Amino acid sequence: MVVAGMEIKHLSFPADTPPLSVIAAAKVAAINLPTSTVTDTSSPPTLVFSNGAKLQGLLVVLRYIGRIAKLPNFYGQDAFESSQIDEWLEYSHILSAGSKFESACTYINTYLEKSTFLVGYCLSIADLAIWSGLAGTGLRWESLRKSKKYPNLARWFNSISTEYSDALNEVTSTYVGKRGAGKPVTAKPKEQQVANGDVSEKGKVVSRTAEVNLPDAEIGKVCLRFAPEPSGYLHIGHAKAALLNKYFAERYQGELIIRFDDTNPAKESSEFVENLLKDIETLGINYRRVTHTSDYFDELMKKAEELIKQGKAYIDDTPREQMQKERMDGIESKCRSHSVEENLKLWKEMIAASERGLQCCLRGKLDMQDPNKSLRDPVYYRCNPVPHHRIGSKYNIYPTYDFACPYVDAIEGITHALRSSEYHDRNAQYHRIQEDLGVRKVHIYEFSRMNMVYTLLSKRNLRWFVENGKVDGWDDARFPTVQGIVRRGLKIEALVQFILEQGASKNLNLMEWDKLWSINKKIVDPVCPRHTAVVEENRVLLTLTDGPEKPFVRIIPKHKKYEGAGEKATTYTKRIWLEYADAEAIQKEENREITLMDWGNAIVKEIVKDELGRVRELIGVLNLEGSVKTTKLKLTWLPEIAELVNITLVEFDYLISKKKLEEGESFLDVLNPCTKKEIAAVGDSNMRNLKRGEVLQLERKGYFRCDVPFVRSSKPIVLYAIPDGRQATSTTK
Repeated sequence: MVVAGMEIKHLSFPADTPPLSVIAAAKVAAINLPTSTVTDTSSPPTLVFSNGAKLQGLLVVLRYIGRIAKLPNFYGQDAFESSQIDEWLEYSHILSAGSKFESACTYINTYLEKSTFLVGYCLSIADLAIWSGLAGTGLRWESLRKSKKYPNLARWFNSISTEYSDALNEVTSTYVGKRGAGKPVTAKPKEQQVANGDVSEKGKVVSRTAEVNLPDAEIGKVCLRFAPEPSGYLHIGHAKAALLNKYFAERYQGELIIRFDDTNPAKESSEFVENLLKDIETLGINYRRVTHTSDYFDELMKKAEELIKQGKAYIDDTPREQMQKERMDGIESKCRSHSVEENLKLWKEMIAASERGLQCCLRGKLDMQDPNKSLRDPVYYRCNPVPHHRIGSKYNIYPTYDFACPYVDAIEGITHALRSSEYHDRNAQYHRIQEDLGVRKVHIYEFSRMNMVYTLLSKRNLRWFVENGKVDGWDDARFPTVQGIVRRGLKIEALVQFILEQGASKNLNLMEWDKLWSINKKIVDPVCPRHTAVVEENRVLLTLTDGPEKPFVRIIPKHKKYEGAGEKATTYTKRIWLEYADAEAIQKEENREITLMDWGNAIVKEIVKDELGRVRELIGVLNLEGSVKTTKLKLTWLPEIAELVNITLVEFDYLISKKKLEEGESFLDVLNPCTKKEIAAVGDSNMRNLKRGEVLQLERKGYFRCDVPFVRSSKPIVLYAIPDGRQATSTTK
């Protein structure tokens, strides 16, 4: 490992006290760190460099590893986060302080109630310091972890152990416990090497963004831009581009600019600008400043006119369809040989939006015979007398993205332009335009576009659904927009993890939604409260003849393994509601003994049916001494009380019924006829306190997000079903 002209030679430490946090951080960050042991037990961990320089002390060495690692925010994304990490590093020693171990576990467990990581949204050296402090105690922590005494701490510990199992399993097997303490283990050779990725034990390729380098990038001198067009909301594909820009800006300690590519006024609006900024904030992206391509319209017009005068651009009035055909066939336009004077005259007609000007466009004079069709005289300017959402009717002509982007990138100081690989053929055009304009060259780095099954990511296609009333808006839960998937119940931490796992790979992949929702489940399940609901249609009353004559209330936890979820009041009555499907299942059971969840066993003695043979009422007795282990049916139930709330459960399906559209295939041919299903239900009275956006689990039904909270009894609470990565939709059944 070479850093600032120095190569790490080795890490030395006493054989009986290996610095687990340093070794773990180096393993996770894929830093080659040879180790050696010394006999002096008082010797601190020492990092020795090839030139003889040394760094001594556990936290000193750990901070150094944190600074040189090519992982996002490994030592914080700014001074504040770095200081938070320092606090945790100073605190971590308490885990080895014997009597204070459990009090420290209690403190960290409480802190992690609503956090995935100790600092920010990424793994940091703070996490590895605390993780190592726990792992280093061996059986002491293992017994507490399995006791469920510290559910948040155990969830966090297990998540890190699983996510970085390859690196951390090697650390624990080598350095924790008496066997092999202090003795390095020779790593097994990998059978397979994959560019920009690791091979997991199951043979799956896991992309690692940290292994990808930007060309000619220098620490502190990198400037990136995320440039969305304000013609729609940010969707999951844009989110990948935004997060990769964020990652590289932080990794190279550079800056990130948000630039709105507002060159098409007919499709753009201030509403989209506002919501794009909202989505960028939701993704946790920090940026230096916000700019607009429209800030440079005057400069771009001057540059275009210079190109005309230099004979590097010309005005063309060829009809659009004919122009497209000529470009495909490599046929030069009849206008290509116009004089500079004629071109300047027509340019003024375009600026004035005259009848003649409206027939024209400005094209670059590049190479009509180039095999790369993007170099065949691309269009630079179009006449489009439509008011702009920022600057009104000042201009009648607007630059194309292909012309404006290379120029604005150069003059804003962008060092690296991240673009999806679908633009690969336009890279030569991008650099040729910069050359003709006489501006500095910008590096292009490509990454693969995000493609999801059963999903449309074209804003033009998404706009069709909005404009034709097929969805409720750009934040509809069926949409792949950031606001849509968050409204569906996705946590941003899950989206960030999902995207960064793919990294900056250039391989095109069709991604499954199931993987994303599975990550989301791991985040929400350990902490979300549990409630009960019964489907309204044909619900059945069970009368317990020996049940309580007078209803009584018990206070029970909303989550048996997580105290932070709070408590709920459960009412026990003589008459309770069951779902019709459960009532039907009871009549098929031989002994008809059931378990009523959070109560105990009961035996159904009588089943009352109507003339059509449908179950209409059940009569039974309690059997609280019965074993819940022997019953097959564990049923949810609700008391027959007036305080129950009305609920609408909403399930969603994909907007299209085909995994991937073929070339030239229209999405209109594969529209899913039924994408939203509403089910009326009743829920426990505690759900009156739900807030919009709160995630919960309905026992035996799955995870839901509250979209409309309780307002009044006549208006139902609306809960959106959250996929868990396993539930089949009507499309996938």
